[in-house]
Amino acid sequence: MITYDDFKKLELRVAVIKEASFHPDADKLYVLKIDSGGTEKQLVAGIRQHYLPEELIGKQIIIIDNLEPKAVRGIMSNGMLLAASDEDGLSLICPDKPRKPGSTVK
Repeated sequence: MITYDDFKKLELRVAVIKEASFHPDADKLYVLKIDSGGTEKQLVAGIRQHYLPEELIGKQIIIIDNLEPKAVRGIMSNGMLLAASDEDGLSLICPDKPRKPGSTVK
């Protein structure tokens, strides 16, 4: 269990995927370029088995914007996208209506 104060530390924002490329050293990873409200960021995401690159371009997603950067198989990731998974696969968490990149999730 985490406290409510811990949860409030997360900055959840709407972002738009601008580019999706294959990670050069991992079969399950994409390197994504995203717009999170005037700021371009790079994320490494393990969604390659569930989406084609062309399905991702232009898609709005929800990200954790203030996660500490981390190298994933040698490529820096500056955030994390949110997704749901079960025995039937994986789905990105997306706004049900278009929102401006950088909009906060409340």
